[in-house]
Amino acid sequence: MDLAPLWLSLKLSFIATFILLVIGLPLAYWLSKKNSIPKLILEAIITMPLVLPPSVLGFYLLLAFSPNSMLGKQLQTLFNVQLVFSFEGLIVASIIYSLPFMVSPIKSAFIHLPNSLSEASYTMGKSRVATFFHVLMPNIKSSILTAIVLTFAHTLGEFGVVLMIGGNIPGVTKVASISIYDSVERMDYASANYYSLILFSITFIIVITVFILNRHSAKSPLE
Repeated sequence: MDLAPLWLSLKLSFIATFILLVIGLPLAYWLSKKNSIPKLILEAIITMPLVLPPSVLGFYLLLAFSPNSMLGKQLQTLFNVQLVFSFEGLIVASIIYSLPFMVSPIKSAFIHLPNSLSEASYTMGKSRVATFFHVLMPNIKSSILTAIVLTFAHTLGEFGVVLMIGGNIPGVTKVASISIYDSVERMDYASANYYSLILFSITFIIVITVFILNRHSAKSPLE
């Protein structure tokens, strides 16, 4: 069995999850504050991948990233970057598609934090940045871990969006989910089963680990 699609899927998931963590933390914090029309619109846009069919999102991303589009031309001219049928395109598409899985749990955790935590930190002379990293984040670490796992697992199993943007190029864009589809089309159910079983096992182990860690962190020191 060719292991390249599995390594490509893991590579894509790690990169997209890391970037989304960097983007998602401050974005979720900003969205958790008082509502405004711009925030509501932005939150609706972020949430759209949860309800849109992946093929619809993939189709519009394909149009946006196409070398014939304005964005595609600018990327090609200024940075010599082509997002269609490239691994870089898979990363960008995965970031857009998995963004709500990172933002939603963290935003919910920030909303439920008492304001007294921030106020006490400010009273002690801590800056907003120091309060964010040393006071707020430690209190929502279980939600951050959950968001990371959801994002990683969701990216690992992407199919529709990555197929539309990346196609089926071995070693470049042919991730494990595409290999499963390709194997089924060839009626090679043995290979499809191997890929599916490995993805299932990886996801199951990660989810169980998170449940154990969250349960452990939720216990009081007296237990």
